[in-house]
Amino acid sequence: QVQLVESGGGLVQAGGSLRLSCAASGRTASWYGMGWFRQAPGKEREFVSAISWNGGRTYYADSVKGRFTISRDNAKNTVYLEMNSLKPEDTAVYYCAARVAGSPESHTDYNDWGQGTQVTVSS
Repeated sequence: QVQLVESGGGLVQAGGSLRLSCAASGRTASWYGMGWFRQAPGKEREFVSAISWNGGRTYYADSVKGRFTISRDNAKNTVYLEMNSLKPEDTAVYYCAARVAGSPESHTDYNDWGQGTQVTVSS
């Protein structure tokens, strides 16, 4: 099992930027594929971005492509999500998750989840 703690959320104006961090601990966290998902009130949890265990492959939802960048530092057991040009529709709780296998875009293939961090983008 991997323990995940997100940080970096907050309130930002439209067009602004935030950088989310996800600190991992536990079973060889660097072996895991990592992902970011988000959930807005009244909506289902949706895929945002994912990165392979060594950072060689990255994946993005169409809605964030070109604005968000995922990265990881395995020496620090930390995954980042750099979010630029934020829009009000990006407002949600953002969750970090870890998976051993399966689809990077499917939340059901992730084994461990953080508690989430709130991102609010004002217009």
